[in-house]
Amino acid sequence: MVNYKDLGLVNTREMFAKAMKGGYAIPAFNFNNMEQLQAIIQACTETESPVILQVSKGARQYANQTLLRYMAQGAVEYSREISGGKPIPICLHLDHGDSFETCKSCIEYGFSSVMIDGSHFPFEENIALTRKVVEFAHQYDVTVEGELGKLAGVEDDVKSDDHVFTQPSEVQAFLAGTGVDSLAIAIGTSHGAYKFKPGTDPKIRLDILKEIEEKIPGFPIVLHGSSSVPQDLVKIINENGGKLKDAIGISEEQLRLAAKSAVCKINIDSDGRLAMTAAIRKVFNEKPAEFDPRKYLGPARDALKELYKHKVINVLGSAGHAYDK
Repeated sequence: MVNYKDLGLVNTREMFAKAMKGGYAIPAFNFNNMEQLQAIIQACTETESPVILQVSKGARQYANQTLLRYMAQGAVEYSREISGGKPIPICLHLDHGDSFETCKSCIEYGFSSVMIDGSHFPFEENIALTRKVVEFAHQYDVTVEGELGKLAGVEDDVKSDDHVFTQPSEVQAFLAGTGVDSLAIAIGTSHGAYKFKPGTDPKIRLDILKEIEEKIPGFPIVLHGSSSVPQDLVKIINENGGKLKDAIGISEEQLRLAAKSAVCKINIDSDGRLAMTAAIRKVFNEKPAEFDPRKYLGPARDALKELYKHKVINVLGSAGHAYDK
């Protein structure tokens, strides 16, 4: 058993309390490899933003659970090195845990927060599974995110063809029955890069968010599938040999509005994938003789860092809040 505190990590409890008080959201950035982790830590430490390092079940299998433990510990020390003193608050979080066993294993390997996604089960089964994870996690002061409602789209192991909005009438019973520390809701965001067709006007259902806030005032709300699919990145990819279909995401203006309310964690993954892929394709197209991975992964890391600095400063509003009292 590895306790996350021994790795220098924090859970989300204090993070979320400060975010709700300050009217911003904590960035939850997914990573699978060293370059992505470097970009996240550089961007957030330089902007003094707290951060949640998200790992999906698939990413954990890809990177290896033992390596991930040491990467997370290294991220804390890397942040300390960049800041020249105190590291930013860093949480290691399981994204879309699909079973009690997966969540338990992550907790035993040093994760400070886990999500159990029982949203595809009937309401009572979702409550029972979520409560089981909460009871285990809270023994080790690990925070737990549950989910009500269902997002459409595809990302890693998560796939759904339909979107089911969170019912405000169910949230109080879900919280009472589970004891979760935060709640992921479905109000119009979508997983993956192919969220919505051009010409549509996707909107977050802020009315549902407001109704949920009124039902559970002061409780931390999470938004999944919140990439904006920047069209400049899609253009670079396609101009350099890519074949991405037309798609648009959730506007950054809407995300900023959500971040000023009870939404205190916003998940962003696809935009980062697009930024890295655009940079790599550009190098491959412009320098076809290049074969040193550092020469294309380096620019990809730099592009990701700039994207994430923009997100924490202009979209989530978390810049400058790492050391809030």
